[in-house]
Formats: sequence, C-alpha cells, structure tokens
Amino acid sequence: MTATEPLASLDGEIMLAAEAMIPATDEGFIRGDGIFEVIRLYDGTPFALEEHLARLERSGRNLRLPVDAEAVRADVFRLLAEAGSGPPHGALRIVLTRGGRRLLLTEPLHELPEVMRLVSIVYSPTRVLDGVKSLSYASNMLARRLAQEQGYDDALLVTPHGRVLEAPTSSVFWVKDGVLMTPPLSDHILASITRRLVLEVSTAQERESSLEEMLAADEVFLASTVREVHPVVALDDRRFQAPGPITRHVAEEVARRIAVALASP
Repeated sequence: MTATEPLASLDGEIMLAAEAMIPATDEGFIRGDGIFEVIRLYDGTPFALEEHLARLERSGRNLRLPVDAEAVRADVFRLLAEAGSGPPHGALRIVLTRGGRRLLLTEPLHELPEVMRLVSIVYSPTRVLDGVKSLSYASNMLARRLAQEQGYDDALLVTPHGRVLEAPTSSVFWVKDGVLMTPPLSDHILASITRRLVLEVSTAQERESSLEEMLAADEVFLASTVREVHPVVALDDRRFQAPGPITRHVAEEVARRIAVALASP
C-alpha cells in the first residue's frame, strides 16, 4: 500500500482503492440503493467536511438508510492521515450502501477544460429522491454522455416544459444585466454546498428560468465541490464571455472563503 495511489477505507479497514470490494449481492450495487458524498481535498485537508456529513445524514434519513456519522467521521480522519496529500488524493468519496457497507476512497481530480461548453438535454427530476444524494446517477451520467456525443463538454438539464435545472454534477448560475441568478431548490435540484457558498459571497437571487431566458444571459457558470466556479463559454449555439466580470469576482470570493476556512483551526 502506498499513499502515491488512491486509498480506500472499507468498513474501517484501509487498503488500496483498487483492492476495495463489496459483495455482488449488495443492493447498493444491484439497485443503486445507497448514498454518497464527494469532498474536495486541499493538500490533504477536506473542505466543508461537517456540511458534507450533515447532508449525508439527511440523505440517509430521506432514503431510510441508517448512517453512523461518527464511524464515517473516524474513517475520514484515519484514511486521510494514511493518504496524506498529492495528486491521487484530490477528492474524498464516501459511499454507504443498502447492504451495510461503508466505503471511503480518495480520488484524483479529473482534468477539466478551462471553460465549459454545454448543450441542453431534456430531463425530468425524480421527485421521490428530493433531498437524497443517491447512488442512482445513471440518468445524470447519460445526459453527460449525450452532450459529449454532440461535441459538448457537459449537459444542462432542462425540464420537458423548458425550465432550467442544473448540470449533471453541478449547479448553474447566470448573469443578466448585472443580476446573478440560480434556479431555486423548489425546482427539485441538489442543495449543493458550493451553490450555497456562492449565494453567501454574492447577491445572487434564486429565480426560475426558461432555457430561452438563459440563452439571453450575459454570463453563465457552473459551481460544484470539485469545480468551485467554472465559466461557461457556450450553451447550445449561444456563446458567452468566459469568464465574465461577475463570474471572475464570484470565483475569487469563493476561493478566498475556502482559503480562510482551511486556515482556521
């Protein structure tokens, strides 16, 4: 075992991530019945760990899946102490399955383009999973693949009635006439921790938006744990300034807030 490779903790036992296995009979594997969190690591230190653990517990309650938060927390610190820092340990994934497995693993950060090109994909949220960061992510990943098949980087999920939701693994923000906006949680989107951070450091408004309205925006960006703030240069056939002045300012404020939090004892 070496900290120069991704590591895992499976039910408290640390091993190479490539060696961590769960039984094929686990319903987390068979039915996607489980929950997860992904936490960004900065030089081996997790950002917003307690917020992620709180959301993990909320997901568990909503899915009727027991969560031993103290055991997860202990596993986090044990695993990160073993892993240290470095490229293989850019993020921490926590997975809890219906079969009772508790899996944590470090992951390298995927290389992302400097600016994103999105295409709208029709998508209907599964309302029964509101408030659950579920392992059932096939529809999100298919939306991304459909976008990539068309030559774009990712999808923008839009309801059959034309209402903008989010990207498969990111929240979306847009600027029109100097006003920063994002879809409301009532539209059945994920209560993203980075989305909340953007709301805290800006004057962003929660507002329903049609695809036509977003195509008329001046700036668009994505926000997520792994991306922080990620400028969008194109949506369908429309192009934007990327990054625009408001996107750049929000990105700087988010980065500053993260740095302050990481420097706090």
